[in-house]
Amino acid sequence: MNQILPAKQIAPDQDCLLAAATLNHECLCPTLDLERLPQALASRLPLVPDGSAGEDPLPGLLATHAHLFSPASIYVAEADLQAMRAGVEAIERVIATPAFRQQALAQAPAIAQLPQAAAGVFLGYDFHLGDDGPRLIEINTNAGGALLNALVAALPRAACAHHGALLGLSASASAGTADHPLPDASAATVSVIDAVSPATAYRDPASAPARFLAMFREEWRRARGARPLRRIAIVDAAPAGQFLAAEFECFRRLFESDGIAALIADPDELAFDGSVLSCRGEPVDLVYNRLTDFALDEPAQAALRAAYLADAVLLTPHPQAHALYADKRNLCLLSDDAWLAAAGVDAADRARLAAIVPHTAVVTPANADAFWNERRQYFFKPWGGYGGKAAYRGDKLTRRVFGEIAAGGYVAQQVAPPSLRRVRIDGEARELKLDLRLYVYAGEVQLVAARLYQGQTTNFRTHGGGFATVIEVLCAAAMAASAATGEADVVPA
Repeated sequence: MNQILPAKQIAPDQDCLLAAATLNHECLCPTLDLERLPQALASRLPLVPDGSAGEDPLPGLLATHAHLFSPASIYVAEADLQAMRAGVEAIERVIATPAFRQQALAQAPAIAQLPQAAAGVFLGYDFHLGDDGPRLIEINTNAGGALLNALVAALPRAACAHHGALLGLSASASAGTADHPLPDASAATVSVIDAVSPATAYRDPASAPARFLAMFREEWRRARGARPLRRIAIVDAAPAGQFLAAEFECFRRLFESDGIAALIADPDELAFDGSVLSCRGEPVDLVYNRLTDFALDEPAQAALRAAYLADAVLLTPHPQAHALYADKRNLCLLSDDAWLAAAGVDAADRARLAAIVPHTAVVTPANADAFWNERRQYFFKPWGGYGGKAAYRGDKLTRRVFGEIAAGGYVAQQVAPPSLRRVRIDGEARELKLDLRLYVYAGEVQLVAARLYQGQTTNFRTHGGGFATVIEVLCAAAMAASAATGEADVVPA
């Protein structure tokens, strides 16, 4: 999928599609030094004392997982990024409609009905790239990896020395002049942009940590006005053993560097006295929620749940955000043109959604036989699931497993195959699957990152895989504008 496309498939204003596909297929050189990464990344967020003694724990946390980061970069066409961004904006407009909110919340747990001023931090819009453009796979509400990806994207990395040759450019080409161009690919060249506009701030990973801080402060302002934000608890079950424990420590340092006391805690460490939520004897104003118990149903979350229901703590992301965005039954609404039209969604947004949201439907005993017969066209997911758990490709299903799916709790989503990235692993060229994650807050894309993997769903067990920095390849019109303003023409997203 999405490999080198015939020139006839590329519109004049979308030459970047061919350029990006060419680079992903042919540029095999690693650009990130994984051995030096732990120390280099730790230096971006110096240790802020947390009362413990000893060496800086962050490099060790980062070195624990061998496949957290890929040494490769991912090239994504400006046209695809624009389509994804337009899709995100259309989805945000739909979710704001009374019809959508009414239907989504009607199927949600009671705790999600609580009115919320906060938007919810770090929505993750996950996409696959196909030959027909990007396709939305799912939306997550506590998407991990944003800060790690931003810090890594801002690190120095090696250039792919043969970019110009791959795109048919001479070494001196600065405005797209080609000595021997590939068809329709000569207008996209490779370097790094220095300046961004507010509308495309996600292109500047170096400023992402500051944007993330502003996001948390905006959440606080929405809910608490001018009151001071004094302490944040980063909460997950057994946080020291979590795969992204290093990111928790990075957030702790980021908050502390901005004058906000911060700690990392298990929900069992929280206590609620009826008016104040505390952790280790200290009052907590805001909980950055990394739990996957989205409705706070488990006994371990009792104190947090009570404080949330009493509006004694700001929880972000919160159960209502999950109900509105991450419940996969919502994809059924977003891919149902008739429902969208009846809900008052305009034709332009319906067209945007039709282009990016694969058809999705709830599996019921009544339609189970039809889905079994057409199972190879679908991917089956639990509507409240996350991280690819209990998700199945239709062509791999057994009758026994499908019987469990047909009993309820699943949606069927039309298959949208991931695109591929060729990488060199142990001297051998191999193809890895990739997906793209847009980190979004209040409708604004803050960062774009990728994940490389092998297998049925994304994972961090693939040699050469892991999080990967996204490089935006600009199309001809944008490149000309960049040249006119003195900017370059490939952007770290």
